[in-house]
Amino acid sequence: MVLVIGTGGAGLRAAIELAESGTDVLAVGKRPKEDAHTALAAGGINAALATMDPEDSWQQHAADTLKESYLLADPRTAEIVTRGAALGIDDLERYGMAFAREEDGRISQRFFGAHKFRRTAFAGDYTGLEIQRTLIRRADQLKIPMLDSVYITRLLVHDGAVFGAYGFDLTDGQRYVIHADAVILAAGGHTRIWRRTSSRRDENTGDSFRLAVEAGARLRDPELVQFHPSGIIEPENAAGTLVSEAARGEGGILRNALGERFMSRYDPVRMELSTRDRVALASYTEIKEGRGTPKGGVWLDVSHLSRRTIMERLPRVYQTLLDLQMLDITRDPIEIAPTAHYSMGGVWVRHDDHSTDVRGLYAIGEASSGLHGANRLGGNSLIELLVFGRITGQAAAAYSRGLTAQPRSAAAVARARAEIDDLLAADGPENVRALQRAVRNTMTEHAGVVRDEAGLTAGLAELDAIDKRMEDVGVHPDIAGFQDLAHAFDLKSAALAARATLEAALERRETRGCHNRSDYPDMDPALRVNLVWSPETGITRESIAPMPDEIAALMEDVSTDGKLVE
Repeated sequence: MVLVIGTGGAGLRAAIELAESGTDVLAVGKRPKEDAHTALAAGGINAALATMDPEDSWQQHAADTLKESYLLADPRTAEIVTRGAALGIDDLERYGMAFAREEDGRISQRFFGAHKFRRTAFAGDYTGLEIQRTLIRRADQLKIPMLDSVYITRLLVHDGAVFGAYGFDLTDGQRYVIHADAVILAAGGHTRIWRRTSSRRDENTGDSFRLAVEAGARLRDPELVQFHPSGIIEPENAAGTLVSEAARGEGGILRNALGERFMSRYDPVRMELSTRDRVALASYTEIKEGRGTPKGGVWLDVSHLSRRTIMERLPRVYQTLLDLQMLDITRDPIEIAPTAHYSMGGVWVRHDDHSTDVRGLYAIGEASSGLHGANRLGGNSLIELLVFGRITGQAAAAYSRGLTAQPRSAAAVARARAEIDDLLAADGPENVRALQRAVRNTMTEHAGVVRDEAGLTAGLAELDAIDKRMEDVGVHPDIAGFQDLAHAFDLKSAALAARATLEAALERRETRGCHNRSDYPDMDPALRVNLVWSPETGITRESIAPMPDEIAALMEDVSTDGKLVE
């Protein structure tokens, strides 16, 4: 049996592959599968289908991906994803997904960001939601068992090989010992460890990172985090919720507190249609230099557009702001600030099957690393989870079939059981939620859009103090369930992910893609390496595989005239 941790798009696609191959599989998640993070992806999914531009090819898709990564992506991973992308789309069609189509029946594709050709397939502005629904439907057809409220606290490992996982039910606290031949980690990234993030509460807290590292795996490039330029500031429990970039694409204007249209200082040609990293950096600079709003943001104004345009082109933005702030965007501007959006680094995996340092353990989706480097090409994350969901499902099935015996460890299970027992008995003065907020404040202050040596060093000192306070937490399950225990484990994950991020950001003394060092403003050719982190070894440098000549020849600056750059 293979255990899949995470029931978003990556986890479901792997589970489907396992079930279709005849391998027993169990999928577990800590939140309802219908509400997985995948459902938030709006823009589209990339594949060089050449339905709109016949000259497109997987090679060009790979070249665009590698260029956008600032040469930190693994060329072998990029080739696997771009070669396998069309099959990923075929799989979704086979499962019954309804893509937008041209009148003659071809799948419609549009420009998205720095793509040379139109290669982004979509379903309205709900592409991720439709993919999630499609995968859930297929999983139901295959009768894949899924547990929606199980929190995995520890992977069970003996002699360098995984043999299952330990966890508890969020509602009644029931313990689970799950024995498995192999485990696929698909539990997301770590963007919730910043104060403003596009992730919802209690997701993307670094669960995958902690589970993998405590099992004996490593992390790669945890410092490379994409910040989206337009997250709302309030209410606090929704801070970071995205205002779609379509708002800028339709003609939205960015202004500072002085009323200045400030993008003319940063990208006078593209203005608000500039790249995510550049717009985020511009907004950050305006706020930092004292020209931000009283609440620490900038204004995004679409009120000059006609009401009809807003209601037809930006209905989700209109409804979101009305629901969360009672704000009518046809009349008033939106207060926004940069928000942590996507973990481009993650668990260290091999390029061919996404296996890790731990035998039988795999990582996929935002939990993994290798494809995105220092900047993610818009639309690539959804195709990545389909391609590697399929490949890794096959690899885990083969690994499971090849086992003649599986040693287990009673001591490992006992350690996992004791970890929960100790936390349930903890009655210290420190509040888990307050410590989570302290981590988020530290990361926002010292490892946000722009970083420097002094700030990162101060951040690590603050983290040391938080680690010390974590020894005195109090955990109090109540009649509503065991959420407080889950928050305690989320805190452990956040602290580990924060340390990895700060230490790697300190080591990367250059500015490259999403990683801005004010004290090292230039790109350093010597740092065209991946930074690999573990608690035992700290940071080590890993060279990047050579790029095939046929791909290198296709790399070029792609025109963004008239396109919203993702």
